[in-house]
Amino acid sequence: MIGMVNAVSGNGPTGGIAGWATDLMDSLGAPGAGLAIALENLFPPLPSEVILPLAGFTAAQGGMSLTSALVWTTLGSVAGALALYGIGALIGRDRVRALVLRVPLVKVADLDRTEAWFARHGAKAVFFGRMIPIFRSLISVPAGVERMRVATFVLYTTLGSLLWNTAFVLAGYGLGDNWRTVEEYVGVYSKAVVALAVLAAVAFLAVRIVKARRAADRRPAGAHRAETRERERDRIL
Repeated sequence: MIGMVNAVSGNGPTGGIAGWATDLMDSLGAPGAGLAIALENLFPPLPSEVILPLAGFTAAQGGMSLTSALVWTTLGSVAGALALYGIGALIGRDRVRALVLRVPLVKVADLDRTEAWFARHGAKAVFFGRMIPIFRSLISVPAGVERMRVATFVLYTTLGSLLWNTAFVLAGYGLGDNWRTVEEYVGVYSKAVVALAVLAAVAFLAVRIVKARRAADRRPAGAHRAETRERERDRIL
């Protein structure tokens, strides 16, 4: 088995994230792939679109079985998600609300709507969130904050992760030496998701700023002068 794994290492990538993941799989086999994916959940800059196809490629080269690659990467996904769920549970709703009160342009009402939405669609959010880059990690935190039932969280995390992992592991298994092709295509998908998230954030801030300015313009001039005099008196005192 060691000779077989070393042979895979010789055909695999060296250096960078891919080289690091290859070393883990060479040393630990399929559990190494699971460990890499668990860490990818905790540190989103580690790309699953590199690790998962590489696990499939390693399986194709005989370094592990295809079944063990799928099982261990899914176990790693669930383990990493549970760690983030625990962080969300430790933070708790009260701390999140206290933080929101200090963030400009964000209202507690926004948090209330988010909580209500998560109460209605949390299971679907966890399931589909596992298939969206970056959010596949982040979705575990609000699930913990909202104290979603652990059994429900694990079920939908497992199902979503199994679908995502299977697609990429099988792609790497089928593509063989061309496994990096997957990374190129998913890179475009990831950038599109990030761009949409940034646009949504900018749009939210723009709308909130416009509303705040309109509310300020509608305030009576006398009220503004009274506030100015009060601030000036406080400064003198």
